Order: sequence, then C-alpha cells, then structure tokens
Amino acid sequence: MNWDDLRLFLAVARAESLTGAARSVKLDPATLSRRIARLEAALGAALFVKSPQGYALTEPGLRLRDHAGRAEAELALALEQGQPGLTGQVRIGAPDGCANFLLPQVAAAIQADNPGLEIQILALPRVVNLSKREADMAITVSPPDAGRLTVQKITDYRLHLAQRRDAPVPRSLADLQGRTIVGYIPDMIFDRELDYLGVIGAQGVQLASNSVPVQVQMLRRAGIGIVHDFALPFAPELTRVLTDQVSLTRAFHLVRHADDRRSDRINRLAARLIAGLRAEVARLEALVQPDVQDG
Repeated sequence: MNWDDLRLFLAVARAESLTGAARSVKLDPATLSRRIARLEAALGAALFVKSPQGYALTEPGLRLRDHAGRAEAELALALEQGQPGLTGQVRIGAPDGCANFLLPQVAAAIQADNPGLEIQILALPRVVNLSKREADMAITVSPPDAGRLTVQKITDYRLHLAQRRDAPVPRSLADLQGRTIVGYIPDMIFDRELDYLGVIGAQGVQLASNSVPVQVQMLRRAGIGIVHDFALPFAPELTRVLTDQVSLTRAFHLVRHADDRRSDRINRLAARLIAGLRAEVARLEALVQPDVQDG
C-alpha cells in the first residue's frame, strides 16, 4: 500500500462517486476503478458498496477513511513547516449570503498577500459537510453541536426589513398584511436561525428562494422581506423599514476539523479570515443608507 492509493481512496470516499472523484484527481474513471480494486485486493476487504446511487463506504472503508484522513492531515502539517507564506489550495464553505457579499473581498485580500495560495469558495444554501471534506473549513450561522470540530465565533451581523425606496412605507407590522413577502422557501430552511416569518407575523411568502442573492434581486423589483444589512450597499434601490420594530442579530462562526488545530497554515488562514470578515461586515453595515421615513 502506498500514499497515492490512499489519496485516491479518500477522493472516492468524499465524492461518493467514481466520476466525481476522477475529476478531482485528474484520472479517467476506468483507471481510478482499477486502482481502487487493486487497493481492495491488497487489503483483502471491500471498501465500497457500489450501486447506481454511488459508492458507499463499508465498515472496513469507514475505518480506513478515518486513518487515512489523519495521515493526510499529518502529511500536510509536515509539508507546511518552514513555509513563510500561505500556500496550496484551501476550500471555504459558506452560506450563499456570506459567500456572495462578504467572502469575495476578504478572499481577494488574503490571496493578494499570499500569491501561492489558491482559495476556493463553496457557496451553498445548506450546511457544508466537513466530515466528507467538502471543504477545509466552513462558515455557519448556528454552531454545530456534534462531530470532531472546532468552532470560533467570527462576528455578529444585523438584519432588517427592507423594500424598494419608492414603495409605500409601512407604519407597523399590521401594514404588512396584503403585501408581497419575500423570503426563504419554508421547507428548504436549513438553519433555524434563518426562519424569520414568525418575527414579522407573516403566514407565508409569495416570492421565495433558497438563495439570499436571489431574494435580494426579488426585493429590487417588488415586495418586502428580511435582508442582511451587509447586503444593502449592493442594492441601493432598497431601504430598511420598521427598524424600531424588527431588528435581528445573528452570528457567523468558523468551523474547522479538530485535526487541523495543529496546522500553523490553517491557523494563520483562519485568523486572517476571521479578521477580514469582521472588518468587512463592519464596513458594509456602516455604508447602509438612511432609512426612508413616511411623510
């Protein structure tokens, strides 16, 4: 058994598919299949159950994944020693609101200071699965309560009701009756902290999306809904309303594998990322234009 075989095994285990793994390791699926079969023969155990739905790990496969994952982390730790700057590839998973309105600026600044670093932003309207190594680190709203993970609070951020500046300004929540509400698709809300309907007393949404940027685009045309303050500078047509009655505070957290705590590279990147996101949230929230007042 050699490290390259384990590297290919981990790629299939994380992708749960031969085709997806083949793309990531730049091999054709037939070659990758032969390499996995060779590894299974050397170990005398089936590592995957193959089906039309993909590749699922067997019990021996699960045990090997844990050991190989730790070996991978140790190898990365050894290779990074003595590196003056941040190098290599890192993938950051984040809710799409953060990924669209905050991370591009922060990632660009970090990469500019570290030309050897490749930053990938995985924008998903769901929780990123770190155990399957979908990403090296993840930004979440609710901190996870299970798994071998480390969690650091990044910063609080604020949300308010917003609508077009030329729309009638409501005087109270009662004025929202009959208005077009913009928000999340109710059965696709992946974090309880994102369920805002009860806060505004709405029974449902008439324009809905599982994507924050899509919701902002909807609001630029019609309706009223909860918006991140840090997104408003990107949509000057919108203004906050009823801020004295509806004002929400949520927080972003940085989540990492527990095995990465000894990695100087990941620790330094995490520190830059946290500092950058804190500064960017503060900068954008400070740019929010004054609320429109009725009369």
